[in-house]
Amino acid sequence: MILRRLCFAALMVVTAACSGQSDTNIDGTPLPDIDPATLQGLAKAAFGAERVGSQQAPAPFGSYSKGCAAGAAQLAETGPTWQAMRLSRNRNWGHPELVDFIEKLSRQAARQPGWNGLYVGDLSQPRGGPMLTGHASHQIGLDADIWMLPATNLNLSVTERENISSISTRRASGAFTNGSWTRAHHEIIKAAAQDDRTARIFVFPGAKVQMCKDEKGDRAWLRKVRPWYGHHYHFHVRLACPKGARGCVDQAAPPPGDGCDDAQQWVNNILNPPAPDPNARKTTPKPKRELIVADLPQQCSGVLRSQ
Repeated sequence: MILRRLCFAALMVVTAACSGQSDTNIDGTPLPDIDPATLQGLAKAAFGAERVGSQQAPAPFGSYSKGCAAGAAQLAETGPTWQAMRLSRNRNWGHPELVDFIEKLSRQAARQPGWNGLYVGDLSQPRGGPMLTGHASHQIGLDADIWMLPATNLNLSVTERENISSISTRRASGAFTNGSWTRAHHEIIKAAAQDDRTARIFVFPGAKVQMCKDEKGDRAWLRKVRPWYGHHYHFHVRLACPKGARGCVDQAAPPPGDGCDDAQQWVNNILNPPAPDPNARKTTPKPKRELIVADLPQQCSGVLRSQ
């Protein structure tokens, strides 16, 4: 077994070299050897233990739910128009494009009535990868959760940021928006969707339907806004792979059109759930095996090894 693991580790190094993956830190110093046992360990434990980003050029590797992030940048805890929340999680890291996106969006949000900027939830861990708790995605430094709570006070203490909560903007289990939803939410999400870097934005179905009803101008941006479960305390922005990012796997593009009919169908199913199919086979889904480091793209071992 030990020999097998050593051979596997050697294969990882050779494959990395052939694929053009750097085996050095950004300053040219060589990466240390990886413990073969680490490759067989839980990926969430390995990446969850890292406290700072890797000393490598910024690069996302893999897909949003199975990958890692090299050279991640840290979103400042507080900026002129934003505050990062839940600092104890150490999830205010992402690709530099994501950090730039958030800073830009926060400036746009600050122009909305009642908003001085954004409260920013989880981005990624310092080196991406699977998280110890919570998200299945957010692994390659290109996902961000933005709170629905208007950021009126940008001087919150660390303790306050641990205890304050966002607000729900839904009613009827997500079929409709509630009184906390405002035109400002619409405009902020619209600004996020109109950024060329954005691939998708996830919101609860009622919010998408409401935006479809309220938008009287260009509707092209609505295509990127997709209904998904939850997402009423925050909206989730997902950026596309940056240009030239080798090893980054984009999600398939949304279907053509503005997606409003699809969102309305979600709402219809919430209000009038379809009857269960009497002929459907009853199966017990197998529990998903937790990812180990060796399951991730081979570049992720180098991300862990970087100092």
